[in-house]
Formats: sequence, structure tokens, C-alpha cells
Amino acid sequence: MPVGTRATVKAIAQEDLEGLGAEIILANTYHLYLRPGHELIRELGGLHRFAAWPHPMLTDSGGFQVFSLGALNKIEEVGVTFRSHLDGSQHQLTPELAIEVQMALGADIIMAFDDCTPYPATTEQARASLERTERWAERSRAEWEGKGRGGQALFGIVQGGMYPELRREAAERQVERGLPGYAIGGVSVGEPRELSYAAVAAAVARLPRDKPRYLMGVGTPEELVAYAGMGIDMMDCVLPTRNARNGLLFTSQGAVAIKNARHARDPGPLDPDCGCRVCRRYSRAYLRHLYQSGEILASQLNTHHNLFHYLDTMRQVRHAIGLGQFGPWRAKRTYNRSTQTEWLSPFSAT
Repeated sequence: MPVGTRATVKAIAQEDLEGLGAEIILANTYHLYLRPGHELIRELGGLHRFAAWPHPMLTDSGGFQVFSLGALNKIEEVGVTFRSHLDGSQHQLTPELAIEVQMALGADIIMAFDDCTPYPATTEQARASLERTERWAERSRAEWEGKGRGGQALFGIVQGGMYPELRREAAERQVERGLPGYAIGGVSVGEPRELSYAAVAAAVARLPRDKPRYLMGVGTPEELVAYAGMGIDMMDCVLPTRNARNGLLFTSQGAVAIKNARHARDPGPLDPDCGCRVCRRYSRAYLRHLYQSGEILASQLNTHHNLFHYLDTMRQVRHAIGLGQFGPWRAKRTYNRSTQTEWLSPFSAT
């Protein structure tokens, strides 16, 4: 799911998202609550009409945002008191308000309010975060049901830090609520990837196969493939759009830092194996020129390509699963990429 934090996926228009085949986008409760406000969006017909996106939308609860702005917040049993990053005004986000805001926005999938466990965290800290998340999930469900559900699907969120036993327990307790779907949160918060994989594997093994399983806030293209192999159905991440604006582009040969001088005289496409309109029309030399010049078009073209690459990766995953060939397809993909001498980690491209 492309991330449209403020009801917009940065540097790309809705019709271009449709052209790329995006089926669902994500918006952020915290940011839309602060500006322009959920009541205004409700008055204007809800998030779909407001954002001119007549397709499925998902909103997160705001829990991760108040976690990431830790210096501005105070976590209590009732909820999180925080100061707006916009004007310093004080607010309190509770499970009840998080559900009220999301129902006012009118997203198709809404999330229970959770306490995102930081990394590192002791077992005791992770346990306390898990228990708070469970209590807040119960309050979120009560608010959702009390407001008549509104035709919206509420997902519970599994926490538990990097402790597989806590993840298994949290997943089992969430499933007892019988919600329409379940998410795994608190991943990609600074931990080593091997810990991420272990935590996700522990949680997903306890989640029902006949309901959506959503892993929040991941990842690189290769991580998407790995998590799909574990049984994850839905993922979102800012990497394709944020990295695009910073000149880091994902290709079939690995990540490319387009600012590098070696691309200055390269007349070839960014990715010869990519069918997106950027790779069909523009050269690496031109893309580098746009980025080095600070042109707005650089963000637009880079974003288009990165989102195409991500969405196409997931199309290939679904196709391989449909054919019953996911394992062989993944093995071939890994081999082909490992033989590329110019492969660069998306976090260390130079």
C-alpha cells in the first residue's frame, strides 16, 4: 500500500496511482486529526471524496506517530498526551478518539489504538506495552461497536517487541476478539532484521489464514518477498516514496543512487528490465541531472518508478503464488539478483 500520510502520496497524482495499479492507499490519523481536522473531512464527504480516491483506503490509529514523537508525548492509561508538531498545542489521543477520528474519515479499514513497543526494550517493558495495547484494543473495539461499526473493518494490532513468545501470546489474544483482520506492529523500529523476521514469524503463525494479515511499516522489495513467504497479505512503507525524493531508486539489479557521478554520461534507462514509463523514456543521465538540479520533476519521476517497482514486485508475488510456484520463483529471483555485481543495499547505496 503506497503511503498517503496527509491524504496524498507525495509527488504523485491519484490518476497516476490508478495507472500504476495501486488498489489501496494508506492515510494517517494523527496528521489528518491535526490538519485539516476529521470533522472538516467528514463535512466534505469523507476521506475518499476529499482525496478524490474512489478506491479502498486504510487509516492507521496514530499510535506510531505519537511513539515517533516521543519527546513531545506522555503515555498514560487513558491515552497519549502530546504536543502538536505544527503549533505546540496540547492534545490527548485515546483509543476512543482514535476510532472516532477514523470513523469520521470514513476509511474502509481502521486500526485499533496501540502502544508501539520501542527497540531495545526489556522483557518487562515489552510485556507492559503488550498489556496496554490489549486494554486499548478492547476499548477500541467497544467504541467501534458502540458507533455501529459504520461498514468499516477494524484490525487489531499485535505488539510484543522482539520477543517471539510475547508475539505469539499477543496474536492469540487478538484473535480471541474475532475482528475482521489483524496487524503486526512495532517492526522496523531500529532492530536487526533477523529479530524482525523472528518476531513476525512467531506472530503470523498464530493468526488465522482466512483473515487479512497486515505487517505495518515494511520494507525493502526483498523484505516484501520474504514476508509474503511467511504468509503476510498486506504491507505498507514510505521507503519507495521517501527514497525516491532522496534519489535512491530500486531496480531489478539493486538500489541505485542516481546522484552518483558515474550516471552523468549514461544514456541508458534506469532499469532495462522495467516497463514503467520512466524507464521507457528517460536516461540515467537525465534523471541525475534533474536530481542534481533540484527539479520537482525528479521527485515525480523517481516516485513513479519506485512505486511501479514495488507494485510490480507484489504482482509477481501474487502471480507466483497463483501458479503454486512461489518457492522456485523466489529462489530464481534471489539467484539472479545475487549475481549482479552492482547490487547495492538500499541503506548503503553510494
